Amino acid sequence: MKKHIERLHQIANGESRRIIGLMSGTSLDGLDIALCHIEKSGTETGLTLEKFTTIPYEDQFRDQIRTIFAKRQIDFQQLCLLNPYIGLVHGKMIKETLANWNIAPSDIDLIASHGQTVFHAPQKQHHLPDFPNATLQIGDGDHIAVETGIITISDFRQKHIAAGGEGAPLAVYGDYFLFSKKDENRILLNMGGIANFTYLPGHLDAAAVFTTDTGPGNTLLDYFTRKLFNKPFDENGAIAASGTVNELLLNALKFLPFFSLPFPKTTGPEVFNFEYVETAIQKTGLSSLSNTDLIATLTQLSADTISDAILRTIESEQEYRIYASGGGAHNPVLMQAISQNLNQDVGLIDELGVSGDAKEAVLFAVLANETVAGMQSDFGKKEGVPSISMGKISFPG
Repeated sequence: MKKHIERLHQIANGESRRIIGLMSGTSLDGLDIALCHIEKSGTETGLTLEKFTTIPYEDQFRDQIRTIFAKRQIDFQQLCLLNPYIGLVHGKMIKETLANWNIAPSDIDLIASHGQTVFHAPQKQHHLPDFPNATLQIGDGDHIAVETGIITISDFRQKHIAAGGEGAPLAVYGDYFLFSKKDENRILLNMGGIANFTYLPGHLDAAAVFTTDTGPGNTLLDYFTRKLFNKPFDENGAIAASGTVNELLLNALKFLPFFSLPFPKTTGPEVFNFEYVETAIQKTGLSSLSNTDLIATLTQLSADTISDAILRTIESEQEYRIYASGGGAHNPVLMQAISQNLNQDVGLIDELGVSGDAKEAVLFAVLANETVAGMQSDFGKKEGVPSISMGKISFPG
């Protein structure tokens, strides 16, 4: 163990670190692998994205996760088995990727693993006063470390909860360190399964940084596109573009307690799922609604709830620029609807030097860098952004 402690000390005190960031989102598309070269820490962080790839999941692997994903009642043995199994699968994917890149594992300082979220339960959602906020990500870090031989930092969300947060969104920390710009107010919008945004003030005061989930991003779109069209997602928004938004259903979908909760807040597929949509369809008597109109309406739902959250939390006179990332940034119908709602252009995070597809994996590499080399940044005492470092350290041996 001493040699690993000494190695960690060496990494922490080095001038730079090579960190692999991993991200597997609620869409279950695959594993994002970002190799980052990171210098310094905090607001002085300098990052170069050396390599990036996404390894698609096999259908069988994806289906195994879905047996326990965002469900109140599950096979507990399946959960226990998947925790190490996902870690092993991710570890093998990393080794294969490094071999393809002709990079030795010994040349990598750290792995930053988000894991696979299987349930998210903030107190605002579970309504049990005796219990705290909770979330669960599986894909054990010890198994990744042993499989790859690389020190692994994982399970980032638990410290966030322990310090009073809801375990999400975590992008705010890396967003602030990498993308803040003096004299330009920025909104960094991420549209994965769930949409969230970070507000970065142009005066650079960390205490004024704000972040929140807004509601569905792609989770409903992807689910119903798979179910109704046998496609993994609505590529280029083609299905939505061929349909018509049904205002009656749209209003019924917006009539949900989550949308009236105060900001900041978090959510997940536990709320935005098949049952949620089916209940709204039944209440409105729209069982004969066409499949294309349903996708068009769900796309507008994501756009409206994202836009509404931004308008409700940002001062009306304030000027800002918006940069989008995540799968939703590839959907021109969704992007155009948001732009129309906000009456301004929505750019891409790629303009700021990081691929939008790689951004989440990159940000977990930044969190790992803060864990070993960062000083505590003061984000004030507001809800949602505790001033803490995150992540549990797993040694290879």
